[in-house]
Amino acid sequence: MTLTPEFPCNQCGACCRHVDRASETQFLDRGDGICRHYQMETKLCAVYETRPLICQVEKQYQLNYQQHYSWQEFITLNREACLILEKL
Repeated sequence: MTLTPEFPCNQCGACCRHVDRASETQFLDRGDGICRHYQMETKLCAVYETRPLICQVEKQYQLNYQQHYSWQEFITLNREACLILEKL
């Protein structure tokens, strides 16, 4: 199933720089709250093609949230979280 529109990620890296804030992503913490796969210089994921399931927005929606939210609602909620993380 292809979800449209695509999740509007602006690749700011805010979610990757705060993995210590959610229990689901704490295993990625390199010790300072930043994901061990995040490359600060490029703001890219070193393992993007094989990134953990928790980092795959569309798959997370399909597996865990589609029974609770529409895709648009899920995007809205996640964009709100993105904006909060960008300010930290």
